[in-house]
Amino acid sequence: MQLKTKSRIRLPLSKLVTSHRPWRNMALFVLADLAGLGLSAIVTVLVRWWLGGEFHPSLYWQWWPILGLFVLAYGMVGLYPGIGISPVDELRWSSSATTLIYLVVGVAIFMARKEVVYSRSIFIVAWGLSLLAFPIARGCVRYLFANKPWWGCPVMVLGAGKTGELVIRTLKHHPGLGLKPVVVLDDDPSKQGHLHGVPVMGGIKHAPRLTRQLGVTYAILAMPGVSPGRLLDMLETYGRTFDHLLVIPDLFGFASLWVAPMDLGGLLALDVRQQLLLPLPRLTKNCIDLLLTFVIGSLSLPVLLLIMLAIKLDSAGPIFYTQKRLGQNGQSFQAIKFRTMDKNAEQLLEYHFQQQPHLRDLWQQEQKLRQDPRLTRVGKFLRRTSLDELPQLWNVLRGEMSLVGPRPIITAEVPRYEEKFTLYTKVKPGLTGLWQVSGRNNISYEERVNLDAYYVRNWSVWLDLYILLRTVWVVITAEGAY
Repeated sequence: MQLKTKSRIRLPLSKLVTSHRPWRNMALFVLADLAGLGLSAIVTVLVRWWLGGEFHPSLYWQWWPILGLFVLAYGMVGLYPGIGISPVDELRWSSSATTLIYLVVGVAIFMARKEVVYSRSIFIVAWGLSLLAFPIARGCVRYLFANKPWWGCPVMVLGAGKTGELVIRTLKHHPGLGLKPVVVLDDDPSKQGHLHGVPVMGGIKHAPRLTRQLGVTYAILAMPGVSPGRLLDMLETYGRTFDHLLVIPDLFGFASLWVAPMDLGGLLALDVRQQLLLPLPRLTKNCIDLLLTFVIGSLSLPVLLLIMLAIKLDSAGPIFYTQKRLGQNGQSFQAIKFRTMDKNAEQLLEYHFQQQPHLRDLWQQEQKLRQDPRLTRVGKFLRRTSLDELPQLWNVLRGEMSLVGPRPIITAEVPRYEEKFTLYTKVKPGLTGLWQVSGRNNISYEERVNLDAYYVRNWSVWLDLYILLRTVWVVITAEGAY
């Protein structure tokens, strides 16, 4: 915990006041959404016209006011100002709202019974491009502006313990959420100081005053160990102080995307569902795997042939490399990848450790090296772009892997999963996964294990789609690759 203990911290409030303006987030997202929707429509209409369409593009420009309906629908489902919403929920609600508006427009055109007939192919393609354009446009906005000082809303964290530290670290690691911690309050005098760079400014009783002076609208109650009576008292006392008061419950490790509150005769209950452990969601995932694998495999066939030729010309040895990995129900299978290492890989690695002994411990902890001496020239490129894993599409077709899932591990890694290994064996390992789109090699082994467990507990079609979209971005930017 990065906490400097002082008797009391006294900072000028002017240095804590930020220029956060939620309307800026909203304006940027509205512009991004309109640009994405408009570009999708323009590209669809023009391409159809160039391919010999019978309807002139001017026929469709009269529909531009419908863009306002999309913005209205996005606002109604909570996509504005776009602060504090997870990427998976954003993708789910945007896809639902976009599809609904397209259906409404289609029904309206049909019911109008006008002599003018519109191209159905344009309507369908524009809908598909709009679904894709939304996350791309918003992703670009977050990539460009999420680290700006004016982005998002200031957040007050109530509690400077381990949970408060976790909250601050998480929010700083995901600036795109738009929740920026600016001050922490805790009744324990020994915790005054700084928590990951955020000042701890006294007891919780100062919350109303600091809220008015700093313009804070969000607060996060990060005290899961507090007694129920104390918790209710705090909610009653400070619930009216903030526009949004988020409570971190004492339920670490449970699903978060599929938890729904229920009222049981005045009692609060949480309905926790693990979708991926149910038969119908499993069948849905398998069908998506097969469909997308056939599509991706067909499109990538020329790339596969070029990679095979490059490997053969670059170094001696086989084109493919297989290794025994653990899959669903703990059963082993041979995972296939493109060979990225020299045929004398083990000797090269041992010689490398003799030259730099301090790297041996790092290897034993992470099973990764930033400068791996075993990689060939082509292998370095394949690892950086993750193209070495394309042959695992065959494992997906054989039912041994999934397109998205936990990272496939070897037997020696089982002890490091501890109690989470049972959860790991419930599903198929994935060609890509949360660990790959959350920093890849830049995250610790413990974080990889937690991400695998999170995926199993929170699976949904939307989570898989989000990971697949993020994988494309990670491969293009080589984020966390070595």
